[in-house]
Amino acid sequence: MPLDPATAHAVHALFEALAIALGVRCYLGQRATGSVKAPFAVLAGCLLGAAIGNKAAFWLEMPELFSRSEGWMLLLTGQSIVGGLLGGLIGVEAAKLLSGHRASTGDRFVFPLLLAIGVGRIGCFLAGLNDATYGLPTTLPWGVDFGDGLPRHPTQLYEIVFCIALAAVLACWRAPLAATPGLRFKLMLSAYLLWRLGIDTIKPVHHPWPLGLSGIQWLCLAALSIYLPLTLRQLRRHARVPQESPMALL
Repeated sequence: MPLDPATAHAVHALFEALAIALGVRCYLGQRATGSVKAPFAVLAGCLLGAAIGNKAAFWLEMPELFSRSEGWMLLLTGQSIVGGLLGGLIGVEAAKLLSGHRASTGDRFVFPLLLAIGVGRIGCFLAGLNDATYGLPTTLPWGVDFGDGLPRHPTQLYEIVFCIALAAVLACWRAPLAATPGLRFKLMLSAYLLWRLGIDTIKPVHHPWPLGLSGIQWLCLAALSIYLPLTLRQLRRHARVPQESPMALL
């Protein structure tokens, strides 16, 4: 049943808060086992970077909001997972540079992030047309009518399935990947950026940029042009090191 805008935003905010709480709980659970020892500066850099990237990417996706909103109201409007991930990454690297921390910290965020994204997408799905994450019309039998009479791709549910599958794969490779710090995070982020580049082709483009791509898709392309070569390079180095399990190789 479609929700009215006020209820939809409340439900979305509820699941967003739940996603953050569960992600933090998962992260702290890892710390309790001694597998995570990131300094406070790194965590602060992550949160600050994610908050900035979150908004910046959304405004790139829908720049017309600048003409429809005023002043500080823009700070209350929308957010982007892609922007949050990339902003958080930049924030972490900046914090590590300033604090002198050299150890890789990304692997510790992988499962909390995937958990938070999956839970957050439940709120996006329930918000329906009030959230800009629904898909294009489809004739597939699992199309969902979000209230406009058109069966649409439930792209939010697709992303939940993707997060579960990616978490399962990375969990299977957890032990062998641990021999190469930072690789698990690089694989996760590269996979998610590739996923968003593809899945956003079946979402409405609210503001087309060159080649008809959305702002988020161009952001994914820009990030992948830098980050994917780094991931493949580290993966090749990892593959050359003798492993205890064949599952360590892709």
